[in-house]
Amino acid sequence: MTSNNPRLPRVRASELVGRGWLNTGGKDVSLADLQGKIVVLDFWTFCCVNCLHVLDELRELEAAHRDELVIIGVHSPKFVHEADPVALAAAVERYEVHHPVLDDPELVTWSAYTARAWPTLVVIDPEGYIVAQMAGEGHAHNLEILVRDLVVEHEAKGTLHRGDGPYVPPEPTSGTLRFPAKAITLANGNLLVADAGHHSLAELLPDGETLVRRIGSGERGLVDGPAEVARFSEPNGLCLVPDALRSLVGYDVLVADTVNHALRGVDLEDGTVVTVAGNGAQLMVGASDNVLPSPELDRAPESEPETAAQALPDALQGETADAAFEAAHTLTFELPDLAATGASLCVGGVPFNGSAQLHKLSSPWDVVWVEPLGAFLVAMAGNHSLWAFDAEDSSIAQVGGTMNEGLLDGPLAEAWFAQTSGLAAGSDGAVWLADSETSALRRVEIEPGISTGTVTTAIGEGLFDFGHRDGPAAQALLQHPLGVATLPDGSVVVADTYNGAIRRLDPATDEVTTLATGLAEPSGVLVHVDGDAITLTVVESAAHRLTRVALPARLAGQVLDTGAHRTQRPVTEVSSGELSLEVVFTPAAGQKYDDRYGPSTRLQVSSTPPELLLDGTGDAVELTRTLRISPDVHEGVLHVTAQAASCDDDPENEYPACHLAQQDWGVPVRVLAGAPSTLVLPLHG
Repeated sequence: MTSNNPRLPRVRASELVGRGWLNTGGKDVSLADLQGKIVVLDFWTFCCVNCLHVLDELRELEAAHRDELVIIGVHSPKFVHEADPVALAAAVERYEVHHPVLDDPELVTWSAYTARAWPTLVVIDPEGYIVAQMAGEGHAHNLEILVRDLVVEHEAKGTLHRGDGPYVPPEPTSGTLRFPAKAITLANGNLLVADAGHHSLAELLPDGETLVRRIGSGERGLVDGPAEVARFSEPNGLCLVPDALRSLVGYDVLVADTVNHALRGVDLEDGTVVTVAGNGAQLMVGASDNVLPSPELDRAPESEPETAAQALPDALQGETADAAFEAAHTLTFELPDLAATGASLCVGGVPFNGSAQLHKLSSPWDVVWVEPLGAFLVAMAGNHSLWAFDAEDSSIAQVGGTMNEGLLDGPLAEAWFAQTSGLAAGSDGAVWLADSETSALRRVEIEPGISTGTVTTAIGEGLFDFGHRDGPAAQALLQHPLGVATLPDGSVVVADTYNGAIRRLDPATDEVTTLATGLAEPSGVLVHVDGDAITLTVVESAAHRLTRVALPARLAGQVLDTGAHRTQRPVTEVSSGELSLEVVFTPAAGQKYDDRYGPSTRLQVSSTPPELLLDGTGDAVELTRTLRISPDVHEGVLHVTAQAASCDDDPENEYPACHLAQQDWGVPVRVLAGAPSTLVLPLHG
């Protein structure tokens, strides 16, 4: 039986044109190769949480129709970083994209299909005609119906071709961590890491490398239970439960389990995991079913626990279902009055008062305990908002944002956010927020009881304004930050993810500086204080590791205030006039340069003060350059950023793994007559 959904006029699909392909074994894919298949083009960009939602929506459809359907991801980037082919390859691996992806950095195919938003879906029938175009998320059901109809129609016509599509899985990677997201320090000094790529938590020794234990089976899913049985799906934020609250709630760590749209509680003693908020389904703005039907969750008689379990989501049933039986509670904190703004804390028009386990959530990305609130604040990235979770009462409610995406300050309930992604509580009770899609750092002041609250923007200009600029906060720029932390002096450090940098805001001076660069998508920062010494542990997500950045106590103020690089380098003497700069990079054994997806190398040069360099600044591909040093400037800093990509040189591997080496040098120089006229910097030699 077919549906009566209207179809678009019969328009031929445009050819798929871009820089290259991923997940195809190195082969290009044309529309002719897809003849006889139903094709869904998914226009996405990996910064976009809505695009990530669509990836998850497509998984079930893709698995159910593998013989008749081919999904093609068309990656059309928003941010500069996303146009880097190495970064795209990492994202395809990170988000477990199991279909071919066209790299479309110039938006050629995007324009050919007149896409206007991320995400956009285009459906092409087996004869090569466009039959549907959809923007946004939540189309899984309609897609399923349309695909079923097309299968029936084209099987009858004899135009459907069953069989394998062009997808070729890449070589699997291994390691202790895989795309780690955030980390916290435990009471025993160990580190607990949200190991998103392994769908689990990893406890490491203080060295940040030695694995103590893993919590979670490593398989994607929403399953409660013992450490070896429990399942997560791309967990991100972690927060220690306050000591006084642990005995009341029965767990020690609260986890933002992002793709499960849930909050999970972890008992550190035995590793048991329970779901404490969310029900595994995604909240959709304005939907009428954002809360499960409200069964009475009163504890069943001990002899009949399975009776009450039937009232819970399937994901919460099983050996640990008993831990989920908690009575519904009314919200205990006062909520803001939104009537004047037209915004609402209602679900389907009805105010929600009930167990947090009944409420759908949307990609919770981070979580932090807020003392004035007396609850956990949740960065709900999926709908651009902030929520409060009262663990003791098992209640949850939206307390900040209107679910509109943008940058708008003001009263907490009326503010606009954009993919709320990182949270840190300051010593004054305020919360710092990394608001990723606006490349912004926001400050949230919360009054006790959440009766009032105010949002201000410290850094950031809007959804389409980004970059890497230090100086006065009003003019500073970030690029899609995902993490934030506070230093003992009250300043704020930001994991400036797509700039590969750690940035610092000093609220006392309103100045922004750069502490470290050359990092691979830093997504979280831990601050360690030992006497006067400060060390940062950076979650370097795309490098699958934790990286230490030491800030020596005697230099901390100077380094932070001047934006010096990770370490202070000795002064290098150079002569005025021509200076030959050479960045040495030799691919490791078993690797080679690979230019299939664009230039393998990049060199960027600038100076402080700018007058130090008369010539040689800017970006170029070659790793050697002739600079011209001014004789009128006696000292300064050369800023050199180099990147080089090499790929595994294995003729048997059609799709070799590629690796990016990147470093940023701040070279203090003194200009002296007769000094060397050559500067050699080893990137990999």
